[in-house]
Amino acid sequence: MWRRSVCCKDCPDCCGLLVQVEDGRISAVKGDPEHPYTQGFICRKAGHFPEHVHNPARITTPLKRSGPKGSGRFEPVTWDQALGEVAARMQDTAAAHGPEAILPFSYAGTMGLVQRQSGHALFHKLGASRLLYTICSAAASAGYQASLGSGPSTDIESAAGSDYILIWGSNTLSTNLHAWPWFQKARKQGAKIVVIDPYCNRTAKKADQHLMLKPGSDAALALGMMSVLISQGLVDRDYIAAHTLGYEQLVSRAAEYPPERAARLTGLSAQEIAQVAQEYGRAKAPYIRTGAGPARQLAGGMAMRTIALLPALVGAFARPGGGITRSLGGAPSDLTSLTRPDLCPPGTRAVNMVHLGDALTKLDGPPIKMLYVYLSNPAAVAPQSRQVLAGLARDDLFTVVQEMFLTDTARYADLILPGASSFEVSDLYRSYGQNYLQMARPAIPPVGRSRSTLAIFQDLAARLGFTEEVFSASEDDFMRAFLAAPSPALEGVDMDALWQGEPVRLNIPANPYAHGFNTPSGKVEFFSQSLADKGHDPLPSGEVVRDPEGGAEYPLELITPPHHLLLNSAFNEIQELRGQAGRPRVMIHPHTAAERGIADGQEVKLFNRRGECRLWAWLTDDTRPELLVLEGIHWPQFFASGGVNQLTSQRLADMGETCAFHCNAVEISPV
Repeated sequence: MWRRSVCCKDCPDCCGLLVQVEDGRISAVKGDPEHPYTQGFICRKAGHFPEHVHNPARITTPLKRSGPKGSGRFEPVTWDQALGEVAARMQDTAAAHGPEAILPFSYAGTMGLVQRQSGHALFHKLGASRLLYTICSAAASAGYQASLGSGPSTDIESAAGSDYILIWGSNTLSTNLHAWPWFQKARKQGAKIVVIDPYCNRTAKKADQHLMLKPGSDAALALGMMSVLISQGLVDRDYIAAHTLGYEQLVSRAAEYPPERAARLTGLSAQEIAQVAQEYGRAKAPYIRTGAGPARQLAGGMAMRTIALLPALVGAFARPGGGITRSLGGAPSDLTSLTRPDLCPPGTRAVNMVHLGDALTKLDGPPIKMLYVYLSNPAAVAPQSRQVLAGLARDDLFTVVQEMFLTDTARYADLILPGASSFEVSDLYRSYGQNYLQMARPAIPPVGRSRSTLAIFQDLAARLGFTEEVFSASEDDFMRAFLAAPSPALEGVDMDALWQGEPVRLNIPANPYAHGFNTPSGKVEFFSQSLADKGHDPLPSGEVVRDPEGGAEYPLELITPPHHLLLNSAFNEIQELRGQAGRPRVMIHPHTAAERGIADGQEVKLFNRRGECRLWAWLTDDTRPELLVLEGIHWPQFFASGGVNQLTSQRLADMGETCAFHCNAVEISPV
């Protein structure tokens, strides 16, 4: 029997799936050919969902630590024992140290709106420290919004009508696979595809041109392009006059970045910069697909802000097929019926998730005494992970981890609660890469004694004596509330089809900017007073900010973009995918390797002041001489000496209080 479902992973595509169930087990997963956007094909990772659900390594019963923290030694206990101890620890911790001594840590282990948000109400009611969910896209959102406002951006499907496509900081073939067919439609009609990225990834190899710029220099490139567009009269003056604010100030700023200066900052040639600017300016419908890469720098918010201004200069928003895409969908957006922020006591302490290492080792008044982790693997994904592990190893920290597998984080747990997979629960899925909404029902019952995230938190709430309706409502109750909340994007949506599991189109136009921009002025803001009020430069800036802990001692830069066969830290649990991905390798230019006596395939040590890890050298000219590239988040337990996020910093980017994952000064040597 084939049943409809949805991919729950933190990916913009949010694929429609068909799940084959035989004798109560999932035997196969394939793409749903009736999904209007994903159109029946899925990535290689998603094809392995049966091994994810029915993996012999899956945790299917509650476990209690029986050895030292980090040893991975546990013994089974009942749900009653496990939840009873968790509830008692919450009460005792709050009584002894105050409820802010409890810290929840979660993120996007599932993108389902119910299960992902299901713990918020309980921790708000407890008065636990609030977690600031900033680790991924906050800088990109803040920078983009300063220029174009909030809300969905240009529909990817409309790019099929473009004649010039810039893929900027996105390895589309690995991280946004279902955008590629729309780009290919444009290409067949004569469009040129240009990739802007610090290394030659899969998408760059398939493009018509690749601009291999230095990491962190995206804003400088965009300003160099603006300089050419303005000086050569390739701007749309009518559009600028009607729909933008601060053009004359922008003209002065762009003049500071002629192609020659932009070339020095970006590592590109002045000719390359002039060429891409001229082609972009002369295109009938130029389109930009931005990825997360440019924003994962210390000046990442400004980078995204500056890139986002390019379409307005040439009037691309007024041309079918033109525009820019950062994020789509976003409805339903009012989830407060489940999250219940009103239950949180005023003045409750907030902890930025980027600073987990500091929170577990330095925070006081009160210190964190209880950590509850769900839908995340911070030992692998959080920055400065050596410090995170030091915190997790504290004898006076009680750690609860809800998980399906013995991740590096789970190894440090005092109690592990087995979570249900997305194929075993009901949920509602919105996408950030397409404008469709879909509901999924359980394909099979929970495996073993595993339980849904919602069920676990509601059981805990009952044990704590919490009686608000939010702690007893069902998944369907919450989904009805989400869909009943006023939202223009939900107007006219076929709710009957949605409840039957069909993907339905949101009421979002392909060009959401046709009638204005959701900025304070209602226009594209070349000059942003809101940024000035926050102490930022109100105009775009091309300053390149490096890791301040670098210097001559650490002359190389490291970026950690996604791996084709991994998704954040997900899919490491599948042995076949791990085998195909191979052992962790760092891409190093042959000249850089020769200077350090490093041979291809040799074990190497990658290090800086924050930590070190051992992995294997991959000599290639797909990267720049000064740049090292390590694709993917391999679980730290598969490295010789811990994971790559030992090397990343807890420093915050310029906007959004997010992590600059791609801004790392390092050195490398043979082992």
